[in-house]
Amino acid sequence: MPEEMRKFMSTTRIDTRFKALAAEGRPALVTYLMGGDPDLETSQKILDGLPDAGADLIELGMPFSDPMADGPVIQVAGHRALENGQTLQKTLDMVTAFRKKDNDTPIILMGYYNPIYIYGVDRFIAAALEAGVDGLIVVDLPAEEDAEFCIPALEAGLNFIRLTTPTTDDKRLPTVLKNTSGFVYYVSMTGITGAVIKDRGAVGDAVKRIKSHTDLPVAVGFGIKTADDAAAIGKDADGVVVGTVVVNAIAESLNDGKATPETPGAVHALVRSLADGVHRARAG
Repeated sequence: MPEEMRKFMSTTRIDTRFKALAAEGRPALVTYLMGGDPDLETSQKILDGLPDAGADLIELGMPFSDPMADGPVIQVAGHRALENGQTLQKTLDMVTAFRKKDNDTPIILMGYYNPIYIYGVDRFIAAALEAGVDGLIVVDLPAEEDAEFCIPALEAGLNFIRLTTPTTDDKRLPTVLKNTSGFVYYVSMTGITGAVIKDRGAVGDAVKRIKSHTDLPVAVGFGIKTADDAAAIGKDADGVVVGTVVVNAIAESLNDGKATPETPGAVHALVRSLADGVHRARAG
């Protein structure tokens, strides 16, 4: 992020958490949860329990009817949430409720620009800050449109996290990174969420290349399904992002499409396993 933008940013929970984990010598576990999936009450229970299960940062999805970058598991989760009445306001309210119990764990809202645009950019930024949101990932807003939303969010004190991919070359990377803050999210493959990482060595090389352009932490997502995956990717990355496997744990716990008493526990058990992988990423 250029110096003229840094002046707007105070230290955020995201900055503090990555700095603390770097001092510990381990990567962060970043877990994704679709807001309102499978219903608001259950989703809140899952969200509230993620830090104790081992999540270091949380991405909270904002459901959208046309999630073009999401794989089928996360698409279905978004539709479940929308069908059960989830709205952008209710997703913000989830953060407000979470902050009554946890004032330290960073929360990043992730989704698409259309719901934010309809809500109103200035209104959304104010509401996000009031709720206790720390950062934003808006997957369909290119860097060329930063004046639309990214710059106002940064000026207000929200981290704006960008996605980079294997096709983001050295010529394009400075443009993508220009107003990025908090961390860089490296998407380990092209395509949609839920695929499988085929070349872990290439991921490590990509992380090193991105780090040659920025001093921000680099978190890697897409294709991380097991504790062993998390341990392997965590050897090179500053953060390991898990999404589809977490959302799938919700789906597999449902009975006839509805939450069961086991649903929150199933997710938290999986996250504990993934956290174990992250913790042993650089052990020994």
